[in-house]
Amino acid sequence: MTAKPMMHKVSMDLNLATLKQCLPEQLQAQSVTAVILALGSNYQADKHLPRVRKDLAALGEIQLSTPFQNPDFTATIELPKPDYTNQCACLRLAKPAILQQLQALFKQMEGECGRERLAVAKTSVKKVTMDIDILLIEVVTDKNSLSNNSSSNQKSEWLIMADRYPFKAHERAGVEELVSDRF
Repeated sequence: MTAKPMMHKVSMDLNLATLKQCLPEQLQAQSVTAVILALGSNYQADKHLPRVRKDLAALGEIQLSTPFQNPDFTATIELPKPDYTNQCACLRLAKPAILQQLQALFKQMEGECGRERLAVAKTSVKKVTMDIDILLIEVVTDKNSLSNNSSSNQKSEWLIMADRYPFKAHERAGVEELVSDRF
């Protein structure tokens, strides 16, 4: 992979149940310093995932979980669907960004991979070239006014995007891997 590894472990309470959950609408103007993302593709994942990982790495330091191949939970015997390749990524931004801007940027990245968001699908099986979902965000909650912008005097807090919680099994496994001591 071409992504730059993070130089430090993600600092986060492992007990997701204790983290504050917020609706995305409440956080649109929030300044974000890091995000944990769920990446997924059920069509040409070997092409689209590396592209998105490279694009994300250009925004800051990235740490990746192990990719998982998962069946589409909406598939049936009558309507089989392609498996998804899923992976979580922690992106520590080089510069803080407004959540709304990040969401727009991630939608742009999906579009650059050929993601179509048509209300009426052309076929009964939806091809998802790339899906980027924000699971958690890190925000600065307190800053010492005498700090001269020193990051050592900043406190941060991880928030769960309430519309994504509880996480799917592969998302939970990816997040837990990202916050483990092995990184």
